Amino acid sequence: MQHVFWAPLTAFAVALATVAWLARSRLSTLALDHPNPRSLHHSPVPRTGGLGLHAGVLCGWLLVAPSLPITLWVGLGLVSAISIVDDIRGVPVILRFATHLCAATAVSAGLLFAEFGPGATLLAALTIAWTTNLYNFMDGSDGLAGGMTLIGFLFYGIAAWLAGSAEFAALNFTVAAAAAAFLVFNFHPARVFLGDAGSIPLGFLAAAFGLVGWLQRDWTWWFPLLVFSPFIVDASVTLVRRLLGHEKIWQAHRDHYYQRLVQLGWGHRGTAIAEYALMLACGGLALLALSPSPGAQAAALAAAAFGYAMVIAAVERAWRMKTGGR
Repeated sequence: MQHVFWAPLTAFAVALATVAWLARSRLSTLALDHPNPRSLHHSPVPRTGGLGLHAGVLCGWLLVAPSLPITLWVGLGLVSAISIVDDIRGVPVILRFATHLCAATAVSAGLLFAEFGPGATLLAALTIAWTTNLYNFMDGSDGLAGGMTLIGFLFYGIAAWLAGSAEFAALNFTVAAAAAAFLVFNFHPARVFLGDAGSIPLGFLAAAFGLVGWLQRDWTWWFPLLVFSPFIVDASVTLVRRLLGHEKIWQAHRDHYYQRLVQLGWGHRGTAIAEYALMLACGGLALLALSPSPGAQAAALAAAAFGYAMVIAAVERAWRMKTGGR
């Protein structure tokens, strides 16, 4: 049981030291995020922070010696490798997405195919691939993706702990602790970014661990969706809106709701704090709804849906007022 405490502490210390070193060393120029017309920052920022975060995670996990499925390790290795190359040299979009889909299919097949068949495997693979990418789409404002990682995996860990899965809880607490260390350097004004090597594997883990927790009966199928709904809803609604507007969805843009909040005057800091409040509310609601009562679960999901509808409507109204109806 001690690894539940020592693994996160180790992850925090290693991530803190490694991110600090990467932000100041010559390696910081290896992958720089240069501003462009669709960026929310105004000067080049190293995007090597994700490497430091994941170094902390791996060191913490070594203390746990987790018994995770081999296909999950394979998938995580694939998305990490392609993301590192993408940060340094750039990778064609089709190759990047194909790798994400292969990784998602590997973990889904390993976990589901034998018991649930090809239909469930395909659905899970598409969900994991989408979550892998949406995490990257949402990594565009200081402190946002780091905060979602800290809060999301913290609630995963709490739910697993309450369900009696101490080892799985430790793995999730470890990711959350490494994210907390990263936030020391990423909260506005950010000195380092996650980069694809940080955000892509985190999105993959959020979806894959959500599936693992469901299979272990640590939580219901909707629990991970509600915990990470601040990212899922923003990215998914934005995608649909852009599709309906006949826009090129693969191109970078500043149309996410969190990006609109920054442009509406909330700034990076105000937007991050507002998003943290939303993340905590969703995580707390998800925990409270882990009840044997179907009525309580349905009420919680309905409340979340209504809340998101109100938030989206408010941001849309403010955006139309700012842009003259565009």
